Amino acid sequence: MKRIIREIISTSIYILVILAVTYLVIHYVGQRTVVEGHSMMPTLMDGDSLIVDKITYRFTEPKRFDIVVFPYEHASHTYYIKRIIGMPGEKVYINDIGEIYINGNLMKEDYGAEVILEPGRAANEIELGPDEYFVLGDNRNNSTDSRADDVGNIHRDRLIGRAILRVYPFSSFGTLR
Repeated sequence: MKRIIREIISTSIYILVILAVTYLVIHYVGQRTVVEGHSMMPTLMDGDSLIVDKITYRFTEPKRFDIVVFPYEHASHTYYIKRIIGMPGEKVYINDIGEIYINGNLMKEDYGAEVILEPGRAANEIELGPDEYFVLGDNRNNSTDSRADDVGNIHRDRLIGRAILRVYPFSSFGTLR
């Protein structure tokens, strides 16, 4: 009888340790998220399943062109996936022909799927604060991003993490750039 009780206690402790480790990994190291919508096409497609690295930004600063995940402030349990374009302290401007300027210099990038038709609030130069980022979807004309008043500049403490790996569909498995 003692042996059975010892086995039950041992198994219970094992299950509790597994649950605790799983909790810590999900909340502090990484999480899976699914892309909903078309704002990051052609890089990410609706239904893509991604792994988000939640630990790197605890030790390093986000970089330009990182694909980041952050909560949408006006809806609970809604997360946005966008690309960092403007960094803290920079000035971002989008002219009337859809060109992006950072600190007065034309930005060279090949992530945007098309010419920006609506610069939104970036039609006037936006100066980012010391902990703010300007983000855009790769599908520039089908994305609600930092150009919109209800998204605006993203504060560093709102960044959940960096999308690093597409795990589904299997045919597109791989790291993200």
